[in-house]
Amino acid sequence: MEIHIKLAGLLQLLLGIMHVGFPSYFKWKHDLSSISLINRQMLYVHTFFLALVLLLMGISGLCWPRLFLSIETGSILSGGYAIFWLLRLGFQFFVYKRALWKGKTIETAIHVFFSFLWLYFTVVYTCVAMGLR
Repeated sequence: MEIHIKLAGLLQLLLGIMHVGFPSYFKWKHDLSSISLINRQMLYVHTFFLALVLLLMGISGLCWPRLFLSIETGSILSGGYAIFWLLRLGFQFFVYKRALWKGKTIETAIHVFFSFLWLYFTVVYTCVAMGLR
């Protein structure tokens, strides 16, 4: 299970780093110019803090995988991570509209890839939280 914790950590670290490029990739400067300053800044701030959380989650898995395997602390920490990723998986299907990916080859592939990634994170952390080491 330690290898899965490290792999999940690496992938979460990469996700956090990817968030740095979101504003330019998604053309936020142009697209967000029509919304109020507070809404625009909230989007940037929330993206920064999500990236920070992902980086910290990734670092914890990469640097201290045995912490997750300790009985009490690891179960609590893993349970929190499992809830986080389960909710993210749910949002993938129930919040994002199908029109964003359905019938579009690349977008569908991205949707499927990230659905499996969120599922992988959920399974890893749920197993650790339940003591399946």
